[in-house]
Amino acid sequence: MVRIHNTRSGRIEEIAAGQALRMYACGPDVRLRAHVGDLRASVLSDLIRRLLERRRVRVVACQGVSDLGVPPELARERAEAFAADAAALNVRPPEYAPRVGESAEPVIGLIAALLEKGHAYAAADGSVFFDVRAFPAYGELSGGKPDQHALADERKRFPGDWALWEPAGGEAAWQAPWGRGLPGPHVGCSALSLRFLGARIDVHTGGGDLLFPHHENVRAQSDAAAGHEVTRHWAHAGPVLFGGSASPPLSEVTEAGLDPLAVRMAFLQRRYREPLDLTWDALRAADGLVRRWRARVAEWSESVSAPMATAYAERAESAFADDLDTPAALRVLRELELDASVAPGAKFETFLHLDSLLGLDLSSDIGKPHVLPPGAGELLAARERAKEAGDAAAADRLGAELADLGVRVTDAPEGQIWT
Repeated sequence: MVRIHNTRSGRIEEIAAGQALRMYACGPDVRLRAHVGDLRASVLSDLIRRLLERRRVRVVACQGVSDLGVPPELARERAEAFAADAAALNVRPPEYAPRVGESAEPVIGLIAALLEKGHAYAAADGSVFFDVRAFPAYGELSGGKPDQHALADERKRFPGDWALWEPAGGEAAWQAPWGRGLPGPHVGCSALSLRFLGARIDVHTGGGDLLFPHHENVRAQSDAAAGHEVTRHWAHAGPVLFGGSASPPLSEVTEAGLDPLAVRMAFLQRRYREPLDLTWDALRAADGLVRRWRARVAEWSESVSAPMATAYAERAESAFADDLDTPAALRVLRELELDASVAPGAKFETFLHLDSLLGLDLSSDIGKPHVLPPGAGELLAARERAKEAGDAAAADRLGAELADLGVRVTDAPEGQIWT
């Protein structure tokens, strides 16, 4: 059973999936260059996907790209850059990645359906607005009010109505039955999700910053057009800051010599829906942990084969399935790493088994020249056990032995880091 927090109900609920699950993810807004924080929602979708696929559920994902008002070449360049960043974080690509700017037919069709059903109206200048008062369930997702942050506009019947269509000229404008123009900012996600996934969507994901008004408006548009609740489960990632300000692009992380999967590890170290304030120190510590576990897995791979440590694996998988409690799952792995009673071969099998959920490429050092000299892995594990037990003298002695082998150890909040 997989349980995830449902934003609409405010409760942790089971994602009831049969043999297949349809998931829509709000993709990047290519008006801006993507940064590390934009990737957290993509990792959330990826975790849900990996967890369900482990349970033999086929996941069909669609991620729309908002590119209206952006020159086509720049839009394509930024969409491709975002996809490359997501791939660097081991986010599996969606089956569908349509761009709003290339989707005139489904967008215009959705607006026409809303007009026909009385959920929208056309203004004298050719604008089309959603009639929020014709959708009484507005606000159930976010708690937002229909007229919250509404801008005065004499074309509207009610301040909380929003534009589905705005008149526009030039080459970028589309031709519609109510005149030339372009769609409003919220229409694309409704139109693309309905077109590619149908009128029954199991999970809709995105960043918490999209909850209001974007997701509230998307829900209203989709449900009004379909005549029923389209999305069963809404999941949102918490905000990401970087030292209190906006996070950098992923390229700056790699240029600093850090593995891009250090970002994924940093995300996993905090519950997906909690706020996260990253720092360079936190990313360096996450990078050190990723590299340490890869070295340990490579070391264990040369040991005698042994069955997986089932009890540890079940505890970690249970944490994953309980609202993606990745911090708890990582604690289980750290405990396993230090458990001297578990054979190295069993640790190897268990870490690789769980890495299919973590997505950290923990097997990537297997077969490479030894990063650690012989015996250093055991000394590192013993030193960490000594640190946890508060035995500073033993930790110092083990650190000196490691130094004699050419391994320098420093301590960080996430554990020891060696070079």
